[in-house]
Parts: sequence; structure tokens; C-alpha cells
Amino acid sequence: MGLSTTHLIIFLVIIVVIFGTKKLRNIGSDLGGAVKGFKDGMKDGGEKPPEAAPTHTQQVSAAAPTVAKETIDVEAKTKH
Repeated sequence: MGLSTTHLIIFLVIIVVIFGTKKLRNIGSDLGGAVKGFKDGMKDGGEKPPEAAPTHTQQVSAAAPTVAKETIDVEAKTKH
């Protein structure tokens, strides 16, 4: 009970009648744009950041000693 060529043609005609050619064209272009954006994102994600730019961990470790000097240790008491 496979799909023959005539079944596929009838199926495509029904889809075109239900959705219309304009809507199918918009869906196709949206899908193509999404795939292109995904590929561009994957390509950009593979690049390494420049070595001169400081990373987040370097910024945190440089700021940690100044924050530690200014913090005050306090015990919080709850009211009953």
C-alpha cells in the first residue's frame, strides 16, 4: 500500500487548493530563510574569539579581591 505517483499528485493538488499558492510560497521562503540563518549561525559559532579580548573569567578574577575587601559578614536573625 505504497504511494504511487498519481496519489502524490492528487495530494499536492489538494494541498495547493487548501493553502493557496501565495501561502505556500511564503512558507517556503520562511523555511529557506530559517535554514540559511541556522547555517550562518553554525558558521559564526565555530570561530574563536580574538586573543586580545579579556574573557569573562579574567574580568571576574580581577574584580574579586576588591569586592572581598568591601564585603561585611553578618548573621541574619529571623523574627518569631
